[in-house]
Amino acid sequence: MSPNGSDRSSRRPMRRKLPQVLTAGLILATASGCSYNWEDFPRLGMPTPVTEEAPRILSLWQGSWAAALATGVLVWGLILWSVIFHRRSRTKVEVPPQTRYNMPIEALYTVTPLIIVSVLFYFTARDESKLLALSEKPAHTINVVGYQWSWGFNYIENVDGDAATGAEVSKELGAIPDKWQKQFPAGAEGVHDEGVPGTRNPQTGNPGPTLWLPKGEKVRFVLTSRDVIHSFWVVPFLMKQDVIPGHTNAFEVTPTQEGTFLGKCAELCGVDHSRMLFNVKVVSPERYQQHLKELAEKGQTGYIPSGIQQTDPARNAEKNQL
Repeated sequence: MSPNGSDRSSRRPMRRKLPQVLTAGLILATASGCSYNWEDFPRLGMPTPVTEEAPRILSLWQGSWAAALATGVLVWGLILWSVIFHRRSRTKVEVPPQTRYNMPIEALYTVTPLIIVSVLFYFTARDESKLLALSEKPAHTINVVGYQWSWGFNYIENVDGDAATGAEVSKELGAIPDKWQKQFPAGAEGVHDEGVPGTRNPQTGNPGPTLWLPKGEKVRFVLTSRDVIHSFWVVPFLMKQDVIPGHTNAFEVTPTQEGTFLGKCAELCGVDHSRMLFNVKVVSPERYQQHLKELAEKGQTGYIPSGIQQTDPARNAEKNQL
């Protein structure tokens, strides 16, 4: 048999198998999606947002996917076009003319990625500045304390309603910069709650302590650590932020949906990192205030140590934070 005949015979089995492979791939893709809730598809794997700020993050996520898919379709299209229209001829085996130093093409594949990155950077920077902006007077301030291997929550609130109590900031909150201490509510004597890896939510049985939040009211989280870097992540908030020893981070959210949601540490912090779980329970403002009084009645008044003390330059370095 001639070499050309041999080539043709070797290609025939592949052509016969191609429809079978495509059919098997289609069946697999369809079967794997049988249990998928197509109502969730627009979120592209993200959970349902439960704060006023989370839809901004979801929109950025969806826009990034749209840009990636558009780029992918373009690249795949060019690859397929090259494969089909520039495949080797059966009758002509010579090497086709080679093109070098095509300046328009080189400029295209240099400028196009720069444009894509610049657009993504603009929207990311715009949304980040909005998400990390802090109000002058949040309705509630909660100091989230990360430590190996659980979480503590200092509710910086005027629980008893007396502005004369809690006039001085507790030394337990010394890791928090002065600029945020000045915005604590007047008379905030505070209450606290803290957990260990074996703590469980009494209603759901989920592991970890439970952080209570009021629905419809802005809450500022001030994040401090006692030991190593952790990361505070409430899954349906669509946002997480590092909890760093010797440095204080903060962000604000306004919960929009009541319920109990899962949270976890998203930074590998040591051997029991996987046990650093917690719960977030969003309730009505009235039930939230009642919970604070319940903590006070149980003797959980004051605060737990917030974290590693910062140096004075570090405590007050970010003058334009607010």
